[in-house]
Amino acid sequence: MPKPVDLAKAELRELDADFANEINPGKHMKVQFNPETLKVTFANQLQQPSGAGDQRGTPARQFVGAGTTKLSLQLWFDVTAPKPQADASVNDVRRLTQKVAYYITPKQPSGGSANQFVPPAIRFVWGSFQFDGMMDSLEENLEFFSADGRPLRASVAISLSQQKITAFTFLPTGGAGGAGGAAAAPSAGTQPLTQAPAASTFQGLADAQGRGGDWQSAATANGIENPRRLATGQLVDMNAGRR
Repeated sequence: MPKPVDLAKAELRELDADFANEINPGKHMKVQFNPETLKVTFANQLQQPSGAGDQRGTPARQFVGAGTTKLSLQLWFDVTAPKPQADASVNDVRRLTQKVAYYITPKQPSGGSANQFVPPAIRFVWGSFQFDGMMDSLEENLEFFSADGRPLRASVAISLSQQKITAFTFLPTGGAGGAGGAAAAPSAGTQPLTQAPAASTFQGLADAQGRGGDWQSAATANGIENPRRLATGQLVDMNAGRR
């Protein structure tokens, strides 16, 4: 079976007040699961002029503002799924989502007055896509709980905006994490593959084949992005990643 692709992860990074330089690298975070979609919205501020008298026809609207660019997306977090080593001991999903909430929490800027608080500037980066702005909304849904009431899974919907119409930014992407230099893949049909039934999970497949206690390493070896959302008919190698 070909070596699993190391998927590029989206990141949130803090910027200075001028949106010029990245700061506080300790607050930068990689998402656990990449978003399924990114929604970019452009809006201009237009005003209908108030006509006087008995004018016929529709008066042209006037541009009265600099416009707005907005990015909306949804992130998922699950403490039962494979996590980076730094978060391996986390058993409450809010320990993960608080890293996102940091970017909507107002704080006193450097050199600002004692009663002046603003949320940090933020950069969202994913592959060749980049968006700079400020977080204007965050909605968290806690979706799965342990027997003792700990939230284990959450979805976080966020919206970033900037008060201008911004041009697209295309970042260069390289072959990091690709197959360059990897050993040749085995011939097709030489690996025992398992086909995922409809509505199946990777954990369920692993349990059925006696790998319930080691499903995380198998999921990582197969390059599974979300072990709870396998595509119907997806082929996986349940012998991959054996210790």
